[in-house]
Amino acid sequence: MPLNFSSPTLISILIVAVCVIAVCVAVYLVQRKRNTVKLRKHFGSEYDRAVEEHGSQRKAEAGLAARESRVEKLKIRELGASQRERFVSDWHTVEARFLDHPKGAVTEADELVNALLLARGYPVAGFEQSAEDVSVNYPRMMEYYRSAHGVAVRPGKAEASTEELRSAMINYRTLVDELVQVQVADGPRVTS
Repeated sequence: MPLNFSSPTLISILIVAVCVIAVCVAVYLVQRKRNTVKLRKHFGSEYDRAVEEHGSQRKAEAGLAARESRVEKLKIRELGASQRERFVSDWHTVEARFLDHPKGAVTEADELVNALLLARGYPVAGFEQSAEDVSVNYPRMMEYYRSAHGVAVRPGKAEASTEELRSAMINYRTLVDELVQVQVADGPRVTS
């Protein structure tokens, strides 16, 4: 039996179906927009970097969500008081070496950050992986981390200038300060 498209019942069913589809599409778009806003707000410049790296907003958001899932499975921990004191002391030692051996001090600062990340529970499988993992909990630190690391690993022929080395040490100091602080839920961080 052929469909009667002039039937009021069929027209009503089609109108309801179109309305349901429109509502579903609207809900989907609103959820995507909220997710985008949430990720952009949380990751900041790291969000833009991910979009550029992945070539699309959707792929970048999937990658950032995968980072969050991966880091949720890690056992990230606070440093104990003695560990915190040791890392702060080690940092002061590295920082003091900067005047006499700037390149060596930047390299040591990079190694100290790796040790600090390892002590906090982040796997140190390579810089990019570490940077992605750290970006979940410290997204605002990523520019400092990437910039400083880039100077630390720069080969001899492309030696960094004194100003670049100084900037790298400042960036590492910011990162170390952030990583050794005690996390307080819904409040400011506390140093001891």
